[in-house]
Amino acid sequence: MFRISQFIRELDQPTPAGPRRNPPGPVVIWNLIRRCNLTCKHCYSISADSDFPGELNTEQVFKVMGDLKAFRVPVLILSGGEPLLRPDIFDIARRAKAMGFYVGLSSNGTLIDENNIDAIDDIGFDYVGVSLDGIGATHDKFRRLEGAFDASMRGIRLCQDRGIKVGVRYTMTEDNAHDLPALLKLVEDEGIDKFYFSHLNYAGRGNKYRADDARHRTTREAMDLLFDTCLDLHRRGIEKEFVTGNNDADGVYMLHWVAARFPDKAEHVRAKLLAWGGNASGVNVANIDNLGVVHPDTMWWHVPLGNVKERPFGEIWSDVSNPLMAGLKQHPRTLSGRCGGCAYLNICNGSSRVRAQQITGDVWAEDPACYLSDDEIGLDEASRGDRVELTAYQPRRRVPINVEQG
Repeated sequence: MFRISQFIRELDQPTPAGPRRNPPGPVVIWNLIRRCNLTCKHCYSISADSDFPGELNTEQVFKVMGDLKAFRVPVLILSGGEPLLRPDIFDIARRAKAMGFYVGLSSNGTLIDENNIDAIDDIGFDYVGVSLDGIGATHDKFRRLEGAFDASMRGIRLCQDRGIKVGVRYTMTEDNAHDLPALLKLVEDEGIDKFYFSHLNYAGRGNKYRADDARHRTTREAMDLLFDTCLDLHRRGIEKEFVTGNNDADGVYMLHWVAARFPDKAEHVRAKLLAWGGNASGVNVANIDNLGVVHPDTMWWHVPLGNVKERPFGEIWSDVSNPLMAGLKQHPRTLSGRCGGCAYLNICNGSSRVRAQQITGDVWAEDPACYLSDDEIGLDEASRGDRVELTAYQPRRRVPINVEQG
């Protein structure tokens, strides 16, 4: 996750740059249920409106929460599917708050209504994130439900009326990029606290529709708009959180953006970016799916590390006998292709290993969604060559995962 607003604030109120530090335990995104009332086009969990057998019951969830607390996990993001479809969601959230976790609710927003807003308010969620992938019909098309946009906006406004911190999550593809300016205006006009911009990652349905991913030029234009918007709001005294996810090249792109506009601030921002350190899958962010299986993050559902029904989370997470986890925990990682020759690897850390694996079959190959040029990432002549091309999803193609470190 790349926190744009933090770096924008450094332009006007610089703070000392320290060494890169990891939190005591990872942020855990927990898919408590796979059932969902929507079937979104880019859903990484391939959720549907049906029950999935084998999901953890309330007692099992409470036990795992104890393990997570013992491992010093600071944050739980309760997700799905649609977490509000779990009958015990408020019991789980209430217990998590009582145990001292920062607790977020990740919802599509359509089920937040007058019947449950009191319960949502009473829990005291630290944050509620709602997905919006465009305005009106654009969002409805992605979510495959007419009226989804209006229902989600109703949920957002109900949360705001109660003073609950709420944010919007947006996944950009070539098909909805045109709505980004209107979404940013909506965030300002509606007084929404946070805007999370997600690059498409090639997991679940997002892999099936990866040919719809935003082109590099589209992504660059989106980043320019995000940076400019965040800076404008900051200098007008309107503080909002702007965050991106699933493409850590955003940090390197911001460094070039700062160098072009505020050259006297570039070295300071570089130092802060080095302390950030880029992609943290397998290190600072973890995932537990609806069956209790642990993954390096939410995009790695095709790679199980262990099950919390059988082993404590901390034991699974610390096990570097798994070569994937051993490689992910390296900083910077040992990579090949453009990522291996990049002068900014210690800032980006190779971005999405999922995209590299899905396209090439090699976890440690270059990320095909890096939208910076060879010159911008400082490749020498020996490292230049043909870029990995995005290929359409082939449903019958089975590619083994190469996790051996070179």
